[in-house]
Amino acid sequence: MKYAYTAVFTPEESGGYSVNFPDLQGCYTCGDDMADAAYMAQDALCLTLYDLEQDGKPIPQASKPYEIAIADGEFTSVVAVDTESYHRFYEKKSVKKTLTLPMWLNERATQANVNFSGVLQDALKKHLHIQE
Repeated sequence: MKYAYTAVFTPEESGGYSVNFPDLQGCYTCGDDMADAAYMAQDALCLTLYDLEQDGKPIPQASKPYEIAIADGEFTSVVAVDTESYHRFYEKKSVKKTLTLPMWLNERATQANVNFSGVLQDALKKHLHIQE
């Protein structure tokens, strides 16, 4: 799923930034500089949303940037993520499926040394419009 949430960036005396997502309880991170903070914000957001999806919990509505109150020196930025990449990374465990096909087709495919699992995976990705 694709999401976009507003992050609040707070400059730190060290030159780094603290980052929080007011719409997502417990979604905080930080970075040594702006680039690191932006990268860490994306990672924290995606992991938080992935966990909510896995637990079957509701995904909170995202606030608009102008709806979030910020203190002096803070600023907001919209962070966009796609949890599909986390699903692919964390869910590499294979599952066994039983399927049925005509005997003649099985024999021909076996003779041709077809990798049934690979063919099925490729066909499912194509059918579901999944690009890698």
